[in-house]
Amino acid sequence: MMPDSCPPICIDRCVCTRQAFTDLLAQAERDGLNLDELALRTGASTCCGMCRPYLSAMLRSGQTVFTQVLDEADP
Repeated sequence: MMPDSCPPICIDRCVCTRQAFTDLLAQAERDGLNLDELALRTGASTCCGMCRPYLSAMLRSGQTVFTQVLDEADP
């Protein structure tokens, strides 16, 4: 049983490349990378692509942990 304080989901990484969003954000900020440049350099979002909306939101907001499912249509 999950404790009441745990969110139903916790998305904090690119599962395919096993890279945490905190690490990816640090690289993007340090090197001034946009989404495509970050993907090219790290491989994140280039396998299944499910993390791409999260990476996009991460770069816009600085958020690195998500508790809801995002898709490409989400702003």
